[in-house]
Amino acid sequence: MTETIILASGSPFRKAMLVNAGIAIEAVPAEVDERALEAPLKDSGISPEDVALVLAEAKATEVSERKPGALVLGCDQTLSLGDEVFHKPADMEAARRHLLALSGRTHQLNSAVVLARDGAVLWRHVGIASLTMRKLDPAFIGRHLARVGAKALSSVGAYQIEGEGIQLFERIEGDYFTIVGLPLLPVLAKLRDLGAIDG
Repeated sequence: MTETIILASGSPFRKAMLVNAGIAIEAVPAEVDERALEAPLKDSGISPEDVALVLAEAKATEVSERKPGALVLGCDQTLSLGDEVFHKPADMEAARRHLLALSGRTHQLNSAVVLARDGAVLWRHVGIASLTMRKLDPAFIGRHLARVGAKALSSVGAYQIEGEGIQLFERIEGDYFTIVGLPLLPVLAKLRDLGAIDG
């Protein structure tokens, strides 16, 4: 017997990954202020991986309290370049600054997932990928952003490797699903362990 999983996210990419894997899901975006939750963590010395976990847990528990008895999957992703944590760019100028900062350097994507039921956390996990961007000419960055348009504003790094953003990289170490924002294999394994999906 499988159950419908509640995805505490409005991300079409996360939803598509789960649906493509044959998981019955209902998307119910969490009602949390991510920046307000993150503000007190900024100077605490907490790692970017743990920031992602805190946010994923807040989303999972908030939705699980609204959906009694349901198994809820909360997700969040941070991009870290050394000690600096990046957020989704607010506009195209911010996207340009993101790509300039990442150019020629290796950054880390930290994709956190939390499963909760009735406000209680059942499981948490962080998948990590390292991505090395090739050295980008500023004029190329401008042309690239003009081509991809508003899509650049929908991800923390101002790129999407499942699209034209793959051209920005020279090396990627890590799981594709983790990079897109959901470490799918560990999630599926845990759902099987919990008896939520057939396995």
